Amino acid sequence: MNPRTHFRLVVLYVLVGLLLLILMGRLWSMQILDGSHYQQLADQNRTRDIVVPAVRGMILDDRGIPLVRNRSALVVSVDRTTLSRQKDGGRTVMDRLAGVLGTTYQDVANRIRLCGPGIKRPCWPGSPYQPIPVEDHVDPKRALQIMERQEDFPGVTAQVQAVRDYPRPEGATAAQVLGYLQPITQEELDKRKGLKVTGYSGVDLIGRAGLEAEYDAALRGEPGFRRVLVDSQGRVTGTAEEKSAVPGGNIVTSIDAGVQGAAEKALKHAIENGRKGGHPSDAGAAVVMDVQTGRMVAMASYPTYDPSIWTGGISQDEYDALLGKKKGEPLISRVTQGQFAPGSTFKVSSVAAAVSDGYPLNGTYQCPGSFDVGSRAFHNFEGEALGSMSLHTALVKSCDTVFYKFAYEEWLRDGGMHPKKNPSDPMVKMARNYGFGKPTGIDLPSESSGRIPDRGWKKDYWDATKKGDCKAAKTGFPDVQKTDPARAAYLKAVAAENCVDGYVWRAGDAANFSVGQGDVLVTPLQLVRAYAAVANGGKLFTPRLGLAVMRADGSIERRIPAPPPTKLPVDPKVLAYIRGGLAGVTKSGTAAGAFNGFDFKTVDVAGKTGTAEVYGKDDNSWFASFGPVKHPRYAVIVMVAQGGQGAVTAAPAVREIWEAMYGTKKQKPLLTDGKLPSDLPKAPVQGTAP
Repeated sequence: MNPRTHFRLVVLYVLVGLLLLILMGRLWSMQILDGSHYQQLADQNRTRDIVVPAVRGMILDDRGIPLVRNRSALVVSVDRTTLSRQKDGGRTVMDRLAGVLGTTYQDVANRIRLCGPGIKRPCWPGSPYQPIPVEDHVDPKRALQIMERQEDFPGVTAQVQAVRDYPRPEGATAAQVLGYLQPITQEELDKRKGLKVTGYSGVDLIGRAGLEAEYDAALRGEPGFRRVLVDSQGRVTGTAEEKSAVPGGNIVTSIDAGVQGAAEKALKHAIENGRKGGHPSDAGAAVVMDVQTGRMVAMASYPTYDPSIWTGGISQDEYDALLGKKKGEPLISRVTQGQFAPGSTFKVSSVAAAVSDGYPLNGTYQCPGSFDVGSRAFHNFEGEALGSMSLHTALVKSCDTVFYKFAYEEWLRDGGMHPKKNPSDPMVKMARNYGFGKPTGIDLPSESSGRIPDRGWKKDYWDATKKGDCKAAKTGFPDVQKTDPARAAYLKAVAAENCVDGYVWRAGDAANFSVGQGDVLVTPLQLVRAYAAVANGGKLFTPRLGLAVMRADGSIERRIPAPPPTKLPVDPKVLAYIRGGLAGVTKSGTAAGAFNGFDFKTVDVAGKTGTAEVYGKDDNSWFASFGPVKHPRYAVIVMVAQGGQGAVTAAPAVREIWEAMYGTKKQKPLLTDGKLPSDLPKAPVQGTAP
């Protein structure tokens, strides 16, 4: 044999031997060292894990009646990832699906595209890696075509699932209180590691507002899973392992469906009456609180919307209507997020402040038609002079000039334009004691704080607006000048003054503050809590909606405690005096006309009107009340933005709510003996809707 050939053969044998050794080493590594890992991969090739969604819990009223429940529906969903792996990007499948559903390819494509800048609804706001629902009320015959011909619809599923349903018991919508659900986003999934994704289910939908958001964890439950055996073509041949889902808990609330429905109806009537009177009446709120517990009985907001609009996707026009000012931004709760000048309803705070500052509770005070605050005359409503009176009568007749005098004299004692180092500011301090100027702490997200202005706020506001005011002081208001020269001149003068010393807390600021005007803003929730504190003798509650988390079988998983109330630092004698004054308002005071013929024997109601001036707009209409006077149970408030006089628009709506709760000769009462249920319901009145 040729030596060269022999050498080549030897080299070849060595290489083959090395390759065999490497191969044997690799096989040994795979079978011995990594055997368990590859065994697991092999098993996964024969099994599929399916996350079983938990049915989301219901939201119940105080009697166990569902305000939000679930209904069974056939839901068709599309997996974008599976479609994207197909040669045509899934176009053939979507065309076929559109034909089965009786729609167009473009409609299906729009529903599964991802939301983003410039993308109009419908689109998918959730994670791109989870199945996307394209239809939530499919005809069973159509769904059967998809399920029986799965090979023609890769990436498409049709399953019976639970979707949210809003039954509106007693006409109660409570949309802003209940909130709504939206798909979980990829960012949220990344933050919640370990959260399993199932598609259109309670696992993937999370609360975005209201009680759905506040109690999302309790409502969602815990998903289960099913590990199924599949053949080479992906067909299920059996079940290897299974764990049942744990249904979400039902949230029992203090909302009473009957009273909520009555409040929504009364608020609607108030809006209509305000418009009949020539006022825009563009927003409003009606609130009922249990003054002895701080529990919320009803919370109505206007404008409102149908919460079922979120189920199954939402169009761009519908989405814009919910968020846009043209429709009044109905997503905003005017009860917890609306901020308005309270007008004379604020005087319960100002009376307490004046007495704490040394003015005699049983003194006599003059009520002229106007009072000079510095160099400016501040007038009573319609300039009426009412002579000498007590603080009781000042509340009954709503005399503003009495309060202007209090505020002006207190401002002077604090040093006027050149305040002391530590001014007393009794009106400001008392307002904050009543809970104004900060969130109440209610168990709802995104609550507004209102505004209690003082010297510090005035300085901060001046810093933020000085540049604009100084510019306006030079240029004026050309657009206004064309139509209203007098107003343009006034605005320019104000801008010039604000440019130079807009940070100063003037006498006029103090005077306006005393009657709930100027820069004072409160939410209806803050005001109802303040009136509840007056009614119950000084307990300032943290408002609460949630009472308990109830299991599906009616057993109580846990009660939801409310924080203990704080003490309103007002002498009980002063509060009793205020209650007496408010009791006269409905009988001989500013609300006597609205309560003419009211059955005070059935329920004696006290209250206070408020007509708050808003520059450039119509007055805000308020009426705040509580009752029964001797043994208070509830506080009821109605507010209509740009609704005109409190006695004309808001007060009749408050009367309507009281009559609904306690009844009239022609109307059965919603409450038995004026009482709400004393304990939790034993079980939900209804379950999942068919």
